[in-house]
Amino acid sequence: MGKLKIGVFGAGRGMSMIHQLLGHPDACVAAICDKHRPTLDNAGKTAEDVGETVELYENFEDFIQADMDAVVLANYAHEHAKYGIRLLNSGRHIMSEVLACANLAEAAALIEAVEKSGKIYNYAENYCFFNTTFEMRQRYQRGDIGEFTYGEGEYIHDCSSIWPQITYGERDHWRNNTQSTFYCTHSLGPLLYSTGLRPVKVQGCEGRRGEFMKNLGARAGSFGIEMVTLENGGICKSIHGGLKREPGSINYQLYGTKGCMETDRWNGGHLHFYRESDRNCIPGEILDYVPEFTNKDAAAAGHGGGDFFTTHYFIRSILGDEEAKKNAINVYQAVDMTIPGILAFRSILQGGDAIEVPNLRLPEERDKYRNDTFCTIKSSAGDMWADPMSMQPDKEPTPDEVYEEVRRRWLAGEPG
Repeated sequence: MGKLKIGVFGAGRGMSMIHQLLGHPDACVAAICDKHRPTLDNAGKTAEDVGETVELYENFEDFIQADMDAVVLANYAHEHAKYGIRLLNSGRHIMSEVLACANLAEAAALIEAVEKSGKIYNYAENYCFFNTTFEMRQRYQRGDIGEFTYGEGEYIHDCSSIWPQITYGERDHWRNNTQSTFYCTHSLGPLLYSTGLRPVKVQGCEGRRGEFMKNLGARAGSFGIEMVTLENGGICKSIHGGLKREPGSINYQLYGTKGCMETDRWNGGHLHFYRESDRNCIPGEILDYVPEFTNKDAAAAGHGGGDFFTTHYFIRSILGDEEAKKNAINVYQAVDMTIPGILAFRSILQGGDAIEVPNLRLPEERDKYRNDTFCTIKSSAGDMWADPMSMQPDKEPTPDEVYEEVRRRWLAGEPG
């Protein structure tokens, strides 16, 4: 068998995966697709510079006809399921960037496409594969802190300075129109991955839209919070969005019946560990250390090494590596990480009521939601569209001049 032929759909975010694949002993970049020609050409030149020839496509309909065994979905976040289902049905393995789906109908359809195809689906939630978060998973699975009782996941990232470069002044860009709780898997994902527990209930709330984001064309609250109950009764707090803090905060805490673990808010790469002795409140073990990566090649990869592991486990899973399959994030876990953020906005619209998180592993549960297109992206929601500004005090339409100015900054290479 020759090298796996992998396509990349989306050459912006996809460049990280392209770098991982160029020169790989088991895989190669077969094709790249992006609607923005300069970005596409830049990706092609990157391959050419290391002596590899890659097919370039501006149109997905042409791209899907290319000779590919698998595809990395690095396109717009609300369209991963839409294109992923088509690729699975065409016989390709897929790795999806975040998020897994835009609504629950897509979640159900995506799971069924994976099951029907028998192909590998991996979710590229790279925050699960930091040296710290993967160590938390290993320690939890060994029973080092007992049974999970409470956790916090925090992804604070003020994107205002790069908003022109990631939204291009497009009024309908998904980043301008998703609800405050949509982008939840960087904060919630590592907690679910570490514990292996399924979410069963969610309550949502959101902060006000900051003037700094209003002036860039964003429509939702500047940050969202999900309070998620897991199947064992433990509770997670997930917070994410644009609060004023530099550097941004990527932080995780896990509390159990025997102790706790916490990443370092300011000193990245450190893990704090506490385990109680046989006596209540008497420490048995306290550690502050930098965990080693399970593969040294991850150290130079993007997103704290996570970009290496998502691609690595995807390739190894396709090749039948059972250890890789165990560590990779499958479609059921991906949906579990994603849909609490969709349902949390439903909770917000209902005054903070607790909303059931369905177990879409079960066909009878999927039947209840296969027509549920509730979301804040009009093209995905149809007649179940919800305004991301529904609960915001200022609901005035954003003037065209705002988007024109953002586009001007993008073209001029200026910050937000």
